Amino acid sequence: MVTIRLARGGAKKRPFYHVVVTDRLSPRDGRFIERLGFYNPVARGQEVPMKLDLERVDYWISHGAKPSESAAKLIKTARKAGDQAGADQAAAEA
Repeated sequence: MVTIRLARGGAKKRPFYHVVVTDRLSPRDGRFIERLGFYNPVARGQEVPMKLDLERVDYWISHGAKPSESAAKLIKTARKAGDQAGADQAAAEA
């Protein structure tokens, strides 16, 4: 079974996570099929806290991938932020 989950990176006390598609049996930070984006929980200033390719997320979910709890929360947040950005852009054009 294929899953969408977080793979931890970064330094000690400075976590950085890659959102990856992987086989359920692979280790957390091990082999993965595709990298879909990243999440930086300690982003400051101009740093980007999260970036996700939602088209690829939808592709993998349509092909049977199951997101983990934490990945599902990030996907939901990214969709909400994308909807907000679209609304802001539509208001600017009007």
